[in-house]
Amino acid sequence: MTNAPQLMAGHSPLPLYVQIRDSLRRQILDGTYQIHERLPSENEMMTVFGVSRITIRQALRDLHNEGLVFSAQGKGTFVSKPKAVQNVQRLEGFGEAMAAQGYEASARVLSIQQLKAPKAVAAALDLQPGDEAIEVKRVRYLNRSPVCIENSYFPMDVGRQMFSLDLSGDIFPMLENLFGISLGGADISLDAILADDETQQYLNLKTGEAILRVERLTHNRDGRPIDFEYLCYRGDSFKYQFRIDRK
Repeated sequence: MTNAPQLMAGHSPLPLYVQIRDSLRRQILDGTYQIHERLPSENEMMTVFGVSRITIRQALRDLHNEGLVFSAQGKGTFVSKPKAVQNVQRLEGFGEAMAAQGYEASARVLSIQQLKAPKAVAAALDLQPGDEAIEVKRVRYLNRSPVCIENSYFPMDVGRQMFSLDLSGDIFPMLENLFGISLGGADISLDAILADDETQQYLNLKTGEAILRVERLTHNRDGRPIDFEYLCYRGDSFKYQFRIDRK
């Protein structure tokens, strides 16, 4: 394990297992350890870090809980494929949520066009039958791997401003900082559907694979709907996380 940094036992206030966990996390996220690559054995890490087995296991347990590694009985611990975890207690964009977890998030625009709003879109955005909207279709990437096809719809006064802008990042900060729109809340629904041909192509899926589809309708502070989205995620690359209380 030649990449292991020295622990700062005498200088850091952090417990040793936290230092080891953070060290391994950095190396996983920066690509030092590749997806599905086997990590050094517990014995190897005990030798390199100079700590007990229980300390190594505490560090690995945290990485397991974060979804960064998985274990195979008798074979060792391996790097997991990155999985986007988004907590729905706070309204935030994909990039905002992933950056907080240390991931690299980006987007590629497939198309941006003005069109007659589909019936469901018109209903969501409080448009009249026949009204037009702006559709932005993008592929979202997590650590440069495609994880989501995103179809976003905006009322004309909002969406027409996007044609000349860089849409490779989150749209929420753009709405707030460039357009001066204060965001309020969002209504979210989830279901599982079979991927169509386009989604299979862009997300590298096999025929018949299911995807997680998220419908999200975002309102401004005054309650006006300003962004309606279909977010279609690879089932093995995304997880929504909820906390609910029994009142």
